[in-house]
Amino acid sequence: MIEKSKKTKNSRLFGFSKEEMLINLPRHSQCSPNLLFKVQNTSESILKNNGSQFARKINQMLHEIFRELERNRQFTRTNLNNRGVLYGKITLSHQNENELLKFFHDRFPNCFICLYNTFKNETITMNEQGRFQKFQVSLDEIVKKISLNRPITPYFEDISMNNEEIFQEFYSSQFIASRENRKYFKKMIPKYAMEMPGMKGGVENRFRNNLLDKYIKTTK
Repeated sequence: MIEKSKKTKNSRLFGFSKEEMLINLPRHSQCSPNLLFKVQNTSESILKNNGSQFARKINQMLHEIFRELERNRQFTRTNLNNRGVLYGKITLSHQNENELLKFFHDRFPNCFICLYNTFKNETITMNEQGRFQKFQVSLDEIVKKISLNRPITPYFEDISMNNEEIFQEFYSSQFIASRENRKYFKKMIPKYAMEMPGMKGGVENRFRNNLLDKYIKTTK
């Protein structure tokens, strides 16, 4: 049973095809033309062999790409104004901007997406038609500029959403002492997630540090 478990894990880690490697590796910040050339000229059997040091390096790079993308999908906090502009802060070191914007675009097709990458100090955007752009200016400046050129529509007219207030209300309404499970909470929102731009200083910190109880009592 143990050997079977190890085999399953290894096959998952080395499950990328050569084609997938060549498509996704350029997104890694440390990828180079020489590295891609070496992958191109290495057989797929070697690239998928966990006994190969080169194969382990490639798979580690691929997992770094997808891990970063998934963390930003899970833990990015966004706000939405009444002009249909959805905005927030992210941290991407790899070339994952387009993929992350597509994720939010698919979820909110009627919104103009604006995300500020704190790692690269740039704002990336995607409009309703899926056009991707980068700007070397602050998030507030871009959101203000885009909002000025967009009318208030009936769909967004009554929208004024602040995620911090929403999550505070959510935890207040859901918090029942008999169901409290901080261990599970920390598993679902691990420590590294608390370093994401939108999570720093959020209500989750109070829950992790046993301060949510006090917060709820003072807001009731």
